[in-house]
Amino acid sequence: MKTPASWPTGTTLPPASPVFVKMFAAYSRRYVGQHFHSLRILKSGMPPRGCGHPLVIHVNHAAWWDPLVCLLLAREFFSDRTSFAPIDSAMLARYGFFRKLGFFGVEPRTARGARAFLRTAHAVLASPSQALWLTPQGRFTDTRERPLQFEDGLGALAARGPDAMFVPLAIEYAFWTEPRPEILVSFGAPVSTRESRTTAEWTRTFTGALEAAQDELAACSCRRDPADWLTLSRGRTGVGAIYDTWRRLRARVRGGKFTAEHSPQSAP
Repeated sequence: MKTPASWPTGTTLPPASPVFVKMFAAYSRRYVGQHFHSLRILKSGMPPRGCGHPLVIHVNHAAWWDPLVCLLLAREFFSDRTSFAPIDSAMLARYGFFRKLGFFGVEPRTARGARAFLRTAHAVLASPSQALWLTPQGRFTDTRERPLQFEDGLGALAARGPDAMFVPLAIEYAFWTEPRPEILVSFGAPVSTRESRTTAEWTRTFTGALEAAQDELAACSCRRDPADWLTLSRGRTGVGAIYDTWRRLRARVRGGKFTAEHSPQSAP
């Protein structure tokens, strides 16, 4: 691990609590399940395994749900790592329990905030058993917005040469055939930062990687073929209490099997 002299050492990481993370993840799974039909990942977009490096996972910022989805993905695929993520200092002051989830405060769009972010990010990436999750767009954006516009933090971090793997993650929320929407995710190809590039060059690299992941996700979302996806969790199904009761009785009279989904094809 390279340690640039411009980065102060001794930064204290947030006091992430494994027990609290586990409890909040269980709550998030139930809460997400109440509002979505399923959480699916593209079979062609599975995350890297056993890379032996700290990870920087940069995510498009589609909706309020993103942090909960990332928490579920971290528990699903990176349970052997401690995850950290930046958050606006004002929000962290309001929701202090986020510290126990690994969030650390930064002042957005200030030089002091940028320095604090880089110091803490460097401390996170000092261990291969840790991961840093970022939304470099810095604001909610439509998944169809092109070109992507990133803040400088991600590129500045890569330009300082951490021995880490940078992985794009695309998230989309789409209605298919059920009353509740689908959460669709896909990881893109990992990028190593061992090359020497400027902040602007790394920013272009990462925006291109995330755009590619989002484009593939969007194309597969349009196909609506359950065979393309691995279902990570299932939420509520069914159309409505009265209609579903009638469908259940009809299936019993006909000797058939009742399926809660509006379209059986939506439940692989």
